[in-house]
Amino acid sequence: MLYDQTFLDAIRDANQSFTGWDFSLITDTGRMQYQLLPWSYGSIVIPFVQRADSMLDMGTGGGEFLSGLQPFLPASVHATEGYKPNVPVAAERLGPLGVNVVYVEDEDNLPFGDASFDLIINRHESYSPRELRRIISDQGIFITQQSGGTDAWQMNEKFGVPLNEEFAHWNLKVAADELKEHGFNVTERKEELAVQRFYDIGALVYYLHAIPWQVPEFDPERYLDSLYEIYGIIQTIGYFEVTQHRFLIQAEAY
Repeated sequence: MLYDQTFLDAIRDANQSFTGWDFSLITDTGRMQYQLLPWSYGSIVIPFVQRADSMLDMGTGGGEFLSGLQPFLPASVHATEGYKPNVPVAAERLGPLGVNVVYVEDEDNLPFGDASFDLIINRHESYSPRELRRIISDQGIFITQQSGGTDAWQMNEKFGVPLNEEFAHWNLKVAADELKEHGFNVTERKEELAVQRFYDIGALVYYLHAIPWQVPEFDPERYLDSLYEIYGIIQTIGYFEVTQHRFLIQAEAY
């Protein structure tokens, strides 16, 4: 197949480095946009941070969100990150704030003592409910925003790649039931399907490089035909649209 040179140039230029959890290259320029959710994770978290004595941020990425909680952070703050290249990025950003950043490979064996935290926050990071209950104190608060198992399924459909079977079941009910089974009272729950749009093909390629679990081992050369089809959609209607699957849970340990 002969491809438009503008398309090929966009694919080539999308191969840029990605560090931390910072999508500003495509969000700040309006190349990718999310529909606003009916809740704000930050606004929900801040009052609990202000009252906490010790807290943990699970899956801190490059520390972008946690650093933004200054000056509300308590005296004792830890953060975990499971993607090794992000650890020095997070440590550089969070170290001056007194945050201890820990690389974690196994969510079932976290390097913290029993009842170490009275607040644990988690945005889009996997977790073990059993291990979570071990490290949180009685009456401790756990707040998580998660991506559901059907997140951006239209991408997988276009690339002919099935959704990850391990997470296909992941939704609000399943997560809430698991927490209840492991010593938590679920005090708040919300779930939403929202729009996510890509306004140029390079933004989509950049995004897929950054989140390799959506289309495992993504390589533009391998999926040129599918990318060219999406490029045509964008040229015709102005964007490629997928559906975000998000849910939020607030729970108290007992």
